[in-house]
Order: sequence, then structure tokens, then C-alpha cells
Amino acid sequence: MNSEQRYQVALSLISGIGPVLSKQLINHFGSTIEVFKASKGKVAKVSGFGNKLSSLLSNENKLLASADAIIEQSLKAGIAIHCFTDPSYPRRLLQISDAPIVLYSKGNIDLNPKKTTGIVGTRKATKYGLSTTERIIADAKSNSPTIISGLAYGIDVKAHEVALSEGLPTVAVLACGLDTIYPAGNRATAKKMLKFGGLVSEYPIGTKADPRYFPARNRIIAGLSDALIVVEAAKKGGALITGNIAHSYERPVFAVPGQLDKSNSEGCNQLIRNFKASIYTGFRDVAEALNWDREKEQKVQIIASKLEKLTGLEKKVVNTLLTNGQQMQLDDLSWQSQIPLNQLASLLLQLEFEGIIKPLPGKEYRLG
Repeated sequence: MNSEQRYQVALSLISGIGPVLSKQLINHFGSTIEVFKASKGKVAKVSGFGNKLSSLLSNENKLLASADAIIEQSLKAGIAIHCFTDPSYPRRLLQISDAPIVLYSKGNIDLNPKKTTGIVGTRKATKYGLSTTERIIADAKSNSPTIISGLAYGIDVKAHEVALSEGLPTVAVLACGLDTIYPAGNRATAKKMLKFGGLVSEYPIGTKADPRYFPARNRIIAGLSDALIVVEAAKKGGALITGNIAHSYERPVFAVPGQLDKSNSEGCNQLIRNFKASIYTGFRDVAEALNWDREKEQKVQIIASKLEKLTGLEKKVVNTLLTNGQQMQLDDLSWQSQIPLNQLASLLLQLEFEGIIKPLPGKEYRLG
């Protein structure tokens, strides 16, 4: 890491100075290095500070030593560090004032995918909630969003599991360092996610899960999501908090309506009643709110224009994908197109070169 990034990690370790004030300092002095070089008196004059907060910057050597240790340990553990001035930092988080100045990630992860959808819900999920989560992600598949959630028991981990089974990348936001998986019971799912998605956290390696961190974690889930779907939520709890935060960030929020006498539906019904969420009736609601439906139509039109230049079998492959949600597993594509696997593999490679087909993990293919 360069010196500026090193100092940003050091600044992020000061618990008394949150992300809003940290960015304010960096903007005022021009860089994080200059923040630490500034005198206590100059820092104290920055709006929102004073002698008490400015004194937190005085122990530069100790903070830098801690930052160096975190950087070294993260590197050994395969954890990437993204400072908010880096190109790799999630651009969606740059839109919110209280996003962390440093984010940690692990896995085969794209922090700036084209489309994202957050799916959250209660830990005490019902069969209805779990089956609804399955249906939501199955319907989302044709839009190929990255699924964002929090790896908690119940709806969250179900969202990750179904995303993996449907061939969609999925990202979990944790309230602890990435050397720890919380809850431990979801470790197997987290391990699978490292191959097709991954884990993110604002907390450095060595940080244990703490109830105080969960509300802060929820803002990152909301911030990373183009739209948020609340499947089931009690009248109090993390899912409801995440919905309220997403609404405050002006992200489209959808809530699955539930029975009036079910406690797991109180939060969803409350979001709808308070005009903080729209009623979720199908993934088309999300696609329409984000204009993804128009993108889909445009993509089909582009593919249709390219069809004229394709061979007969290539057209057959593309048409089979078009009639099956634009994404299929290799075996299903071979069976429905009636093209042998060895011949189909060659056709798919050619279509990939032409930018028409995109291969996905799990021997799945989708229209580019």
C-alpha cells in the first residue's frame, strides 16, 4: 500500500472519529497524511471537532504501527483492503456520507458489479419466507444481479445459498473481521461464497462480532444495494433497520406483505404503511424501478441484430437461451437445443469470442 492508504487505515482505527468526520478532515487538509501532520490547533478549528477530538490524532506512531500490523496480517489472510480514494472501492458507497473510509474484502469479489439487489429478513424465518426468498432469486436470475445480504441465520443465509445454486454472485457484509465467520454455523456457506462472490467488512482482521456493530453493518448492505427487498421482518430488528436505512439513502425498497397476525410480517407491513417501501409482487417491480427492464429489451434487440450473422446452429443456441430466461446450464442447453455436448462447447466458445455469450461458474451460460 502507498503512504496515503496506510494513513487512511490508521485514521479508520480511531473509534472517536467516524467516517463522516474522517472524510471531512481529509477534504479540509487535502490528504490523510496532511491530517496527521496538522497541528492540534488547526484540527480543532475544523467544523465538528475541538480539542478533545483533535487530541485523538496525536498518537500517530502507535496508530501507524497498528495499521501496518493490520495490513500485513490481511495480506497473509488473503484479505484485500480498499480505501475510499481507491478505484476498487465500491462506487455505490461513495454516494453515502457515512460509508467507511476503509473496507476489507475476501473472495472472488467484484465490488462494482453492474447490478445489485439486497435481500434481508428475520433470523426466525418461516417456511413462507424461505420459499419466497427462493422465488425472488429465481425470478431475479434473468437480470443477473449480485445478491447482497448479511449471512445471518434465516432469510439472509437463504438468500446467499439460493444465489449460489442459481449461479448468481453473492456478497455478505459481516460485523466482524474477515478472519472470523459469524455466525459460525454459516461457515460452510461463506466458504462457498469465496469462489463466486465473497465477504466484506469495515472491521479489520482480529475484530470479533459485537452486537454494537450490527446496525452499522446494515448501512453497508443498504449502501451496496441498487434496491433492497425485505422478505420478513419483525417490528424491531436488523431487517427493519436495513429497510429504513435504504429508504434514507433513497434506494428503492420493497417489502413482501404478510398476514396481519404474524409477527414476522409486522416490520414489512410497517415499511409499506409508512411509505418507506413498495409492496413486492414480483421481481419485475425491482426491474421497472431501476429501468433494468429497458436494458433487457435493448440487449435482446442487439442480440437479434447479431443473429443475422450467425450460423444455423449458433442461432439455435441463442434462441434456446432467449426462450429460457437468457441463462441456462450446459446440460439443459444441450438437451433443449438438441446439440451434442462436444459440438455445443465449440459453438459456445465461438459465441463467447463474439461477445454474445458469457460463461458463468457451475457450467452455466447467459447471453452477454
